[in-house]
Amino acid sequence: MPVLVCEDTRVTRKLLSHYGIPTPRVLFSAHEHNEHRSVRRILGYLDAGDDVGYCSDAGMPGVSDPGFLMIREARAAGHAVEVYPGASAVVTALVASGLPSEAFSFLGFPPRKTGQRQNALARLAERGDTLIFFESPHRLGGFLADAHAVLGDRRAAVCANLTKMFERIDTGWLTELAQKYEAEEPRGEITVVIAGNSPKFRRS
Repeated sequence: MPVLVCEDTRVTRKLLSHYGIPTPRVLFSAHEHNEHRSVRRILGYLDAGDDVGYCSDAGMPGVSDPGFLMIREARAAGHAVEVYPGASAVVTALVASGLPSEAFSFLGFPPRKTGQRQNALARLAERGDTLIFFESPHRLGGFLADAHAVLGDRRAAVCANLTKMFERIDTGWLTELAQKYEAEEPRGEITVVIAGNSPKFRRS
C-alpha cells in the first residue's frame, strides 16, 4: 500500500515496527482537527491511481473515530472502498455485558452537560433495545448517575480498554455502578452498555 493515512503517525509507526511491516512511501495523519484538509490530499492520491489505507489508533475507523468523511468523499468521487473488519468496542462490549443482543443501538458520546444529557436519556427511556454509549473516564460517574436517575435501576456494564492491555469489565445495577465510578475514575476508553426497558433487567 503506497499511501497510509493514520490518526496518529507515532502510534501507527509503533504498530508497523512491532509487526515488521515496511513503512509506506507516504504516511501522514488525519484526525478530528484536520480531517477536512486531509480528505483533499487523500482524494488527490486516489485520483492519481494510488491505493490509500486508513488506520485509527484504536477501535474501528469511522465509528466515533475519524474515517466517515474520508469514506463518504471517496465514494462520492467514484472510488471503491474496502473495509477490513477489526476490533470494535461496540459489539465487544455488547457481547461481554451479558445483556440482550438481538436489538441494540449505538448512541456515541452522550451530551457533556447534565441537563442536555438527562434530556437525551429521557428520549430513550421507553425503548426496549440495549443501549450502548462511549464516555470519557472523567464524566463516567456523572453519566451513570444521570442514567440511573432518568432510566431507573437497570442492569448495565462498564467496559474499559476492550481488547487491549488492562481490559476491565464491570457489570451490575446502574445504582451500584454509579456509586462505584463516582468514587473511582477509570483510565482508558470506556464503553457503557445499559439494558433496554424490560422488567427482566429493571428493578424498582
